[in-house]
Amino acid sequence: MVRDGLYYGATMTALGVLVSYLIQPWYGLPFFILAVFCLYFFRDPERRIPPGPVAVSPADGKVVAVRPEGASEQRVSIFLNIFDVHVNRAPIGGTITGIQYRKGRFLVASKELASLANEQNTLVVEGNGTRVVFKQIAGLIARRIVCTKKPGDKVTAGERVGLIKFGSRVDVVFGPEWDILVREGMRVAAGSSVLARRNDVERIGDASAQVSTLEPVACRG
Repeated sequence: MVRDGLYYGATMTALGVLVSYLIQPWYGLPFFILAVFCLYFFRDPERRIPPGPVAVSPADGKVVAVRPEGASEQRVSIFLNIFDVHVNRAPIGGTITGIQYRKGRFLVASKELASLANEQNTLVVEGNGTRVVFKQIAGLIARRIVCTKKPGDKVTAGERVGLIKFGSRVDVVFGPEWDILVREGMRVAAGSSVLARRNDVERIGDASAQVSTLEPVACRG
């Protein structure tokens, strides 16, 4: 569980006890319900990360858009409702080469305009000859984006990188070396669902094989 869940849960429980003591037990019930919800919302289950040249989903939720982005890239947008796990994970392994936070609006995160207008935090991961950009985007209810990484940090595919509190959205931008495997309407899980697969791994593998088969040249003194 994310530490924030314990904080919110303890706070709501304390308020429930106080209200129950000062007024009557029934008035404290909503606070106890909120305490249970906070513990549920901030859950952080373990996930089995799939191997291979794939990009995993950085978030739990529903795919609401798969569309072109710029001249040669594609964007996958995932909407998280308040019942989804909100811990975000790295889509690929590599180095975080950039993080940029931008203030913005708090439109409903399932709407396409949210990708451009809403408050967001953009992370760039580069590794193994590819580059994937993903954005933590605030929604109508979400008012805080949490990122636990900084530029230069190394990450593995599926590693936790932060969270967005309450309803939100995550956009993932892939280059032409990726084949998108999901479609709109699908449900995905952070770290375990595959969003895309490399389409150039055979070429990379062939090049590596050619290098490895070169005969060593003896050095003469």
